Amino acid sequence: MLRVPKPRVSSVLLQFIRQALEMVIIRPTKKLHSQLPIREVSGRSDSALGDWYVNRVVVARQPLLLLVSSTSLLPMVVPARDVRSLPDRLPALVETRLHRLGMHADLIAAELRSMVPVVTATTVDRSILGTLNDFAKAMPYYLDSVTPGPKSLAGLEAWLEQTPCHSASIGDRVVFPDRKAPEVLGTKWLADTSTPHEGDRVH
Repeated sequence: MLRVPKPRVSSVLLQFIRQALEMVIIRPTKKLHSQLPIREVSGRSDSALGDWYVNRVVVARQPLLLLVSSTSLLPMVVPARDVRSLPDRLPALVETRLHRLGMHADLIAAELRSMVPVVTATTVDRSILGTLNDFAKAMPYYLDSVTPGPKSLAGLEAWLEQTPCHSASIGDRVVFPDRKAPEVLGTKWLADTSTPHEGDRVH
């Protein structure tokens, strides 16, 4: 019998295919659809932090965007200015957020490499929407009375990230976002050595 050799796919080609399939998805609530047009997108984000769900909330007369990571429930809170540019700004916002969380620079760099392109699509997970709503309801209490002294959005994020949460899609019985985010980043980027970029290994 004539043996036909199996075609070999070079690591360079595998890396090219992988990069071509990478994306990060922003999933806005309906109230933001006019500012963040929706595309038909199948699948999920390839980053460790997954899709980013986003809603517009107003707290103390201040319009804010509340974003939540689908894999860790890590919250981000930013002013609701120039909403249409959010896909372009998302990697920089995530970078700043992870620095505040104290993540290692190599893990942050690996996450940012996976965040191109950024696309918008409809919400698909009611559990994450529930977390968005829970955080939105909690935000006024922080700004009004929970902690004394000056308030900041970074302080609000730090307070929210310690909130025990639950998500059916994540599977953990209780999720603390400030602990879950480092876990998913480490699991994704420390273990993902199948086809690394040159110099991308995290030590």
